[in-house]
Amino acid sequence: MLRLSAVALAMAALGAGLTGCSSTPEDETAGWSPNKIYTEAQDERDSGNTDKAVKLLEKLEGRAAGTPLAEQAQLEKAYTHYKAGEQAQALAAIDRFLKLHPASPALDYALYLRGLINFNDNLGLFGSLSRQDLSERDQNAAKESFESFRELATRFPASRYAADARLRMKYIVNSLAQSEVHVARYYYDRGAYLAAVNRAQAAIAEYPDAPANEAALYLMFKSYDALGMTDLRDDALRVLKASYPDSQVLKTGNLTGEDPWWKLW
Repeated sequence: MLRLSAVALAMAALGAGLTGCSSTPEDETAGWSPNKIYTEAQDERDSGNTDKAVKLLEKLEGRAAGTPLAEQAQLEKAYTHYKAGEQAQALAAIDRFLKLHPASPALDYALYLRGLINFNDNLGLFGSLSRQDLSERDQNAAKESFESFRELATRFPASRYAADARLRMKYIVNSLAQSEVHVARYYYDRGAYLAAVNRAQAAIAEYPDAPANEAALYLMFKSYDALGMTDLRDDALRVLKASYPDSQVLKTGNLTGEDPWWKLW
């Protein structure tokens, strides 16, 4: 009889423990105003606590649903992921905002942020490009960044973000052209002269005003020379001299330089 009582007591204690474990955690924001949640989220982000900052912003979005503060929470969430280097989450957040709020007063900033997210992803790509021989690069993120900045500059030319967007567009175009030239040089260094010509021509055709076209023309000149195509070689040389009368590439044959012209950031 005593044994049964002990077992019953043990089971009761276990049940009480399980009940306690299954209870809903207390919501520390229950008594907070939306502004306090917003401020706390910013503080957590500034302290490097990305996960907590995002959770607070999601709480704010629900608490302030249908208000401008909820829209701001969505933008802040995207920015928080961006600052933490979480590109996929940042893009998902900003794309959701653009879908839900196509007429938002903050649309110019949203486009700018989307451009920054993809632009940032490519700084490392292009930043080390001049020191490497590479056969191919994924340029999709750079092109998506360009399109976001282009839409911003076109639709909101007076936006406070438009001037910087235009500078970054120029950088992207120059970087993409330089990427094509590096691929052309990769092929040239390996004796694939026709492939080198094709990539150099692609750079000139797609990015006609990019400074990298000086090197593209030089690679065409050298590749045609290696192929024994003298007429085409002479044409490339003529265009190179006419377009770049003081060409240092033609004088030195140096395509890499210690400080690339496109290294702006």
